[in-house]
Amino acid sequence: MQDGKINLRSLLPEELAAVLKDMGQPAFRAKQLFSWLSRGAAGFEEMTNLPKALREALAENYCLGAPKVLRKQVSAEDGTVKYLWGLRDGNAVETVVMRYHYGNSVCISTQVGCRQGCAFCASTIGGLVRCLDAGEMLEEVMFSEKESGLKIGHIVLMGIGEPLDNFENVVKFLRLVNHPEGMNIGMRHISLSTCGLTERFSELAGLNLQLTLSVSLHAPDDETRTRIMPANRGRGVAKLMDECEAYFKKTGRRISFEYAMIDGVNDSPEQAALLAKHAARVGAHVNLIPLNHVDESPLRPTPPERIAAFRKALEREGVNVTVRRRLGGDIDASCGQLRKKTADAMRRERS
Repeated sequence: MQDGKINLRSLLPEELAAVLKDMGQPAFRAKQLFSWLSRGAAGFEEMTNLPKALREALAENYCLGAPKVLRKQVSAEDGTVKYLWGLRDGNAVETVVMRYHYGNSVCISTQVGCRQGCAFCASTIGGLVRCLDAGEMLEEVMFSEKESGLKIGHIVLMGIGEPLDNFENVVKFLRLVNHPEGMNIGMRHISLSTCGLTERFSELAGLNLQLTLSVSLHAPDDETRTRIMPANRGRGVAKLMDECEAYFKKTGRRISFEYAMIDGVNDSPEQAALLAKHAARVGAHVNLIPLNHVDESPLRPTPPERIAAFRKALEREGVNVTVRRRLGGDIDASCGQLRKKTADAMRRERS
């Protein structure tokens, strides 16, 4: 909710139908309205097949999010595009559009800031400001597509924020972006990344959404994981593996383990062996990620030759493993970096 008004783009077709019915409108108006919302209409005045009186009534009671491009960076290396979107309330979030051989993917944010406190992530610096509503997440996708001119076919919820900490809004976003009369992006083309809020796994599995669950594991043992990921406290790796196994059995969807390679922290042969055991238990794919350096963090990326050795150790144990191709390295493509740098610059200008 922004300016005391509900974001109309956060409403499912059946909810729009109920709104318009209460306004005395015929049923077909809901389909017209949902079509405009799904096509990225930035204002009610664009909805020319709706009566003017209806548009005025909607504008009085609802808002349309149309984020503004505060910053745009385009990688000279690989064409990756990073946006800093300005929201109606003055906050900002980041979105990254990435080009792959199988199509274009967008990495979106689910919160303004993050409360999880991972030591290697710029998103968490400053804590959580607020959660995004479903419409704001949808707008990240559609306006990234409109502004870049690139057709989006895949979505990754791996930007600023923890998706399972904004569960209801994220689930609603997934239903909206998947709707056949909306953007119609298939659930199997969507990946949701979590630091491991295990209390939400069963509920997510029960929805049987057929998306890909990516668990940001980053360490296979409690001592290391708790040190770099405070969310591990009170949950633990053993509990996380139990929930991953239950999720896999319930949905039949293979889980992905995201694993940022941090020099001298989580890259030992012993940790590779333990990671292999976890992956084998739940049939997980392991995605090794060269760490993106954050200025405020003392952590450094594992050298490439040791990443290669770590990968080979996993492969010897039969683990399906890849090393993520680093995209946008020249444009602050890591989560939260552009938002923080822009906010710091604005503070310096005001002082």
